[in-house]
This record gives sequence, C-alpha cells and structure tokens, in this order.
Amino acid sequence: MTHAGLDPVQRDAALASTPVIDVAHPRVQALARELQWPQASVREQAVHLYGAVRDGFLYDPYHIDLSIEGMCASTVIERGKGWCVPKATLLAALCRALGIPARIGLADVKNHVTTPRLRAMMDTDVFYRHGYVLIWIEGRWVKATPAFNATLCEKMRVSPLEFDGVHDSISHPFDLEGQQHMEYLTDHGGYDEVPLDEIRPVFERYYARLIAYRGGGWQQDVEQHAG
Repeated sequence: MTHAGLDPVQRDAALASTPVIDVAHPRVQALARELQWPQASVREQAVHLYGAVRDGFLYDPYHIDLSIEGMCASTVIERGKGWCVPKATLLAALCRALGIPARIGLADVKNHVTTPRLRAMMDTDVFYRHGYVLIWIEGRWVKATPAFNATLCEKMRVSPLEFDGVHDSISHPFDLEGQQHMEYLTDHGGYDEVPLDEIRPVFERYYARLIAYRGGGWQQDVEQHAG
C-alpha cells in the first residue's frame, strides 16, 4: 500500500491541498494527469515526477516572490520556471495529486558554484532555506531535490542530481572537475506546508537585494559563466 507505515494524521497532512502546495488547482491536476503512469509502482511514479519537474521547469533564482501566489505550485506551471523552493513545492503537489504523501524539506547549504552577479546580490555563498522534497515511498521518507535542471548543470559543470526513489538525492558534493560544489550546513526538516512565515524573515535579512531584483537575465548569466 502507498501509505503503509504512515500515521493517518501524518498521511492526511502530507496529501492535503494547501495555499502554497495547491494540489486542487486545475493546472496542478491537469499536469498530474498528464504525468500519471497508471501501471507504475509508487517508486516509479515518483521518479517520473521528479524528472518532469527537474528538467521540465527551469531553475531561475532571479524572480523571488515570497507571496502565496508567487510561491505556489500552480504558478511554477504557469511560468515554466522557479527557484528551489517553488520547484520543490510543485513536485510535492504533483505527488499528492497522485496519492503519494509528500512534504517540503528545508536546509541551509553552502553553494560553491554560482554566477558572479548572483553571488554579488546575495553577499554570501550560503543558500538559506534551500528546498527539497520528502516523498513517502515503500514505508519511509526519501529525499529528492528537483531544483537544478540538467541543461543548467551541464553548463555549470555540475552533475545533475539523479533520483531512484530508494536513496536520498539532495546534493552531489563535487562538480565535474572534482571541486566541492555544495555542502549541507543545517537541515531544518520537513513541513506539511511551505513555511512562508519562517522563510520570509530569513530572506529579508540575507537577500534583500535579490528579493528586490526584477531584471531577469539568469540564463544569460549562466551562458557567460559557462563560456
């Protein structure tokens, strides 16, 4: 059974439609139907959803909107892109839409591969409240991080994160040259809803310039960095 071993209260919370993980939204429901594999196991379905979110929606940290509308899963679908937390939100919403319990995970990580402009706007190489997903598969929570699409990873000389539904997929510690890529500093655990009241003050404290920025240009920055 999909939910075997999961407390009923936890199960219901990890399947609910919420303001940010807006499972009931027509865009989320439509995409879930499109991505559904009727004969797949829970693990196979989760892996398929992971790939669809990781590579079907571009990572873009240059449009951070911390409102409910700006963060919700349906908005990622509408825009075709998002940064780490909204992309994790979309994966969680799609899992829930297909009856797979899922939660949002947050961690503070040190990212050693960024573009010069992003690094300048952040004033730090620490990404606070980096988003991932906890998915209930075969009786346990498995971690998946769908943030960085494969084309971005190729240009940034980083191996894309793969997810097999068995092992946690949160970060490759080294890039393709053997240099350290990402280091997890603090794992804040899982949430049934995206905790905007926790995320907002952290971002306002550390990323005021990045939040205010609306100039776009992430893809151009990546191309210049790769060149």
